Amino acid sequence: MTYAHETRRRRTFAIISHPDAGKTTLTEKLLLFSGAIQIAGSVKARKASRHATSDWMEIEKQRGISVASSVMQMLYRDHVINLLDTPGHKDFSEDTYRVLTAVDSALMVIDAANGVEAQTRRLIEVCRQRDTPIITFVNKMDREVRDPLDILDEVERELGMPCVPMTWPVGQGKSFGGIVNLRTQAMTVFESGSERLPQDFETIPLTEQGQLAKRFGQEWQTAMDSMELATGASPAFDEAAFLAGKQTPVFFGSGVNNFGVMEVLDALVDLAPAPRPRTSNLLVNKQTVVKEIQPEDSAFSGVVFKVQANMDANHRDRIAFVRMASGKYTPGMKLKVQRSGKELRPTSVVTFLSQRREAVEEAYAGDIIGFTTHGGVQLGDTITDGANLQFTGLPFFAPELFMTVILKNPLRTKQLQQGLDQLGEEGAIQVFKPEIGGPMLLGAVGQLQFEVVQHRLKAEYDCDVRLEGCQYTGARWITADSPADLREFTNAYPQRMSLDAAGTLAYLCTSPYDVRLAQERFPKIHFHPLREHAGLALGSAG
Repeated sequence: MTYAHETRRRRTFAIISHPDAGKTTLTEKLLLFSGAIQIAGSVKARKASRHATSDWMEIEKQRGISVASSVMQMLYRDHVINLLDTPGHKDFSEDTYRVLTAVDSALMVIDAANGVEAQTRRLIEVCRQRDTPIITFVNKMDREVRDPLDILDEVERELGMPCVPMTWPVGQGKSFGGIVNLRTQAMTVFESGSERLPQDFETIPLTEQGQLAKRFGQEWQTAMDSMELATGASPAFDEAAFLAGKQTPVFFGSGVNNFGVMEVLDALVDLAPAPRPRTSNLLVNKQTVVKEIQPEDSAFSGVVFKVQANMDANHRDRIAFVRMASGKYTPGMKLKVQRSGKELRPTSVVTFLSQRREAVEEAYAGDIIGFTTHGGVQLGDTITDGANLQFTGLPFFAPELFMTVILKNPLRTKQLQQGLDQLGEEGAIQVFKPEIGGPMLLGAVGQLQFEVVQHRLKAEYDCDVRLEGCQYTGARWITADSPADLREFTNAYPQRMSLDAAGTLAYLCTSPYDVRLAQERFPKIHFHPLREHAGLALGSAG
């Protein structure tokens, strides 16, 4: 039994950018154009009751930023499109990093006035490491922006790959006339307004050169000259190079005005890849064998790339977001969590339109489905319908910032423990429990993570906490050549030992010299700045 027909219809991509480049707005418009939602909510209009569909958490509505990645599924041109909106803020880069392990391509949004910004660089790095194909959308062309040739040049430098223009802008800012579509050889005329649909824009074929030159004057001539330069300097679109992450097709437009968005949606169907094979470790006679799992295989397999607690405040549930790697899901299937060997019994299984959920009738490789559970599932868990295999590659980074958790009301200790367990398993923050006892430590990549966790402990677990600074500035997960070596090390540094949410042993340090000195004293101990899921595979020592 093969599911090739269904998997070929799937497109699973993440939308990435620096904060304020217009990513969440573009997400809304893609949903609007595919017919998934009837009305797009502006992210900036915080006073309005209509918030962006993809920003559901209370703190996001207050601040006007995305702090949790969200998943949306839509149907367009007989294709099932799974869109993952990621947090743009650097303090949540871990969540974004993990989301990027669950997609087959990425849509990068660039602010035409600011070009490639710091957070975009970080995300590009992740995509490059995984050879993820990237489609680029240059947004906000209706503002005063930089020259398009300039932007292309910068994208090429930063991405380290050639750009292939698919659309080209005519004018910018107040004199923005529209875009020339190089694929259809026609110009779409720009009109501002956030309620327009694709069919509302006027289209003129490029064969009407005279009419276009007369109507758009100098802007038309300048656009034709720069377009000629850009296409002359760029390679032709090469599907194999794009799929290998070696070139990026570029589109221009204005997300807030629904302009240039349709072209991006079409490109996702026409150019972006269907689900690809995924590497897994298979246990055969107690030996680990690396095997490639094909999306069209009949056996169900998937990996948990995100766990979100309390999406529904009334039910205190937890949702494990699973990227399906192979097979077909149908309700009532018997599934197993590979790490624990336990059967997974979800109370419900859903697909998402941000907060709206629908029960899954069937799902295939490439789809993102949510298992509602009350525990027993962690980030990075492999779920199958029986086969003993383990997907790898879901990273946890050693935190760079630490705070001690002080509970204001000692009678809420049980609630605090539950809250930290769940938020730790979710990956919202890293929780370290000192081996010698004492207050719990929170480790984060960015300061904002602490604020979000403090807010959520109060709102979701009724725990008022104070966060205080502590002497630690880093952590390294540790492994040893033998149990005796590990014992000797932990006896030497009892006050530095702690366990993280997955029960993996970590050494807390107050400066980079700590690690160096400890390494010199105990050469048989390995210090890891990165760990993969549940301590199964630890990154290179360092």
